[in-house]
Amino acid sequence: MQFEVWAPLTDRVALRLGQAEHGMERDSDRPGWWVVQAPAGDGDRYGFRLGGAPEVRPDPRGRRLPDGPDGPSAVVDAAALAPQAPPPGTRLQDAVLYELHVGTFTPEGTFDAAAARLPHLVRLGVTHVELMPVCPFPGLHGWGYDGVAPWAVHEPYGGPAGLARFVDAAHRAGLGVVLDVVHNHLGPSGNHLPAFGPYFTDAHHTPWGAAVNLDGPGSDEVRAYFLGSALAWLRDYGIDGLRLDAVHALADGRALTFLEELSAAVDALAAETGRPLFLIAESDACDPRTTTPRAAGGLGLHAQWNDDFHHALHAALTGESQGYYADFAQAPLAALAKTMTRAFFHDGTWSSFRERTHGRPVDRRRAPAHRFLGYAQTHDQVGNRAQGDRLAASVSPGLLACAAALVLAGPFVPMLFMGEEWGAGTPWQYFTDHPDPDLARAVREGRRREFAAHGWRPEEVPDPQDPATRERSCLDWAEPEREPHARLLEWYRTLVALRRTHPDLRDPDLAAVRVAYDEERRWLTFRRGDVRVVVNAGAEAATVALGRNGVRVLAAWEEVPHPDAEGRVHVPAESVVVLGP
Repeated sequence: MQFEVWAPLTDRVALRLGQAEHGMERDSDRPGWWVVQAPAGDGDRYGFRLGGAPEVRPDPRGRRLPDGPDGPSAVVDAAALAPQAPPPGTRLQDAVLYELHVGTFTPEGTFDAAAARLPHLVRLGVTHVELMPVCPFPGLHGWGYDGVAPWAVHEPYGGPAGLARFVDAAHRAGLGVVLDVVHNHLGPSGNHLPAFGPYFTDAHHTPWGAAVNLDGPGSDEVRAYFLGSALAWLRDYGIDGLRLDAVHALADGRALTFLEELSAAVDALAAETGRPLFLIAESDACDPRTTTPRAAGGLGLHAQWNDDFHHALHAALTGESQGYYADFAQAPLAALAKTMTRAFFHDGTWSSFRERTHGRPVDRRRAPAHRFLGYAQTHDQVGNRAQGDRLAASVSPGLLACAAALVLAGPFVPMLFMGEEWGAGTPWQYFTDHPDPDLARAVREGRRREFAAHGWRPEEVPDPQDPATRERSCLDWAEPEREPHARLLEWYRTLVALRRTHPDLRDPDLAAVRVAYDEERRWLTFRRGDVRVVVNAGAEAATVALGRNGVRVLAAWEEVPHPDAEGRVHVPAESVVVLGP
């Protein structure tokens, strides 16, 4: 087989295959590339020696690192990764996503163990599983955002074969798979790319250090490296979409940006395969151009996370006002109403957290609602709290039911965070497993310093390196069978079913959403076509006038009579009702 590697910074490269070494030749057609033919089969270990150095480094494009990021690569038969079951083909506008971390979804923390729990997601009614990053990182357990090999799969999860089995099992169950990928930085430990070429640049900086080189000398090959890895997940594993981490941190000054290039390539692959592939951005910019089509001058990504909706919802339910919640907490129901009708709260408004104006308005006539994801909880919004406490630790089951209705009956593509559907009592904390003792100490101390500034004592902040921190974060699968979890789970199932059976709840017309609210009495009602939702987050029952429109109760958290002759509905405290024709 042919081995090849891009290594423009050295004058010689050797392939180490098992115990044998093969000198590599320059590729006359591709500057900076080295090639060699050598007999090899699936599982054979290999790596590259650069410029006569003694170290054997793993292949930057290697599909498998069986011994971790610092060990050799292993040959993988790419044809064996292709899923056998056809993908379900669910469009993004019809989707309900479920964010899942492989390492804590089950105590075993593997793809196979997660696949065994897919029947739960089928009964819940979601359409796609969104996997948090699965690329290799140092140690056994971690969030995955410090991955160092964008073409490979974390071996403790099950490696490439385990991911292929999971995707196939999901497709057989009628579920699509979305994968979270990180292009804006690589982890601080186990990153061998700088030895091969100018993958990073000092011209830009990110919160994680030097930026990925997307616009400097050598950036054509760097862009091709990340673009190729993204397409490989979709093409070779049959994955249905990608979530792109923190795209606002991609420093890219070229006229044709990397994100435009990636979106064009994914659209071309979708047309070639006949599959509805999509890209979902995480962006802090509040910029609708992120998801505006390329032909209209945008980046052409298909959707983006909407943190403004989350922040407004969280402030309305919890009353929290620290940090970035400050702007939303001043009038939380007004903030929630604005995000439900205009997507962004910060659309050119003052942000006290940033100490400047922020954002840009969304053109509701042209931007369909499914360009935005709505959620009450995510790995970020739970795990980046000092103790990783979920919403269920702060509010009543009734308010959790209100949050579920706002997400699942709201205008955006809904996304749930694993365990949310039953109000999981387990936290989801920040955990790492860095073998490097200096890095481990730096992470531990940095985490404690960060929260000390907000009044937390060091002993109150979980140690990321303590194995117990990860263990506490694993879901307890006995909870869904007992109260109050079972009741909340049934409510989620009901709401997901209503979204599936009522087209009005999937209407992409953001301009058609109507919202009314009473800030003082803490109720909010919104209308989507002929469906009305009344949320009462207050401590007392509320009577809300809907007008004489003939709607009746479709589902309610507490018992709610049908509207009276004048169209008034009486909603108990901390409860919600969905009404329709």
